[in-house]
Amino acid sequence: MGTRYFLVGFLILLVLGFEVQGAHVPQQDEASSPALLTQVQESLLGYWDTAKAAAQKLYKKTYLPAVDEKIRDIYTKSTAAVTTYAGIITDQVFSVLSGKD
Repeated sequence: MGTRYFLVGFLILLVLGFEVQGAHVPQQDEASSPALLTQVQESLLGYWDTAKAAAQKLYKKTYLPAVDEKIRDIYTKSTAAVTTYAGIITDQVFSVLSGKD
């Protein structure tokens, strides 16, 4: 669902960018004031940096080494299990395709 919102936001910014580029603006006004797209980009980058800093601060504040170890252990065990079952399924598919009993 998050990807869908990201795509919609990207398309809106893309359309706004083309609209700003396509608008007829006298040369002297272009040099004196930043374009709308530049202002939007600076604003979004500012929001992004603020959100990123807040997330990093929250992560550092709530970081627990024991939880990190448990997550790493669960990841290791689950990838080992998935690898094992993927190997079993691959062997079964090859045996069905080869026709040998």
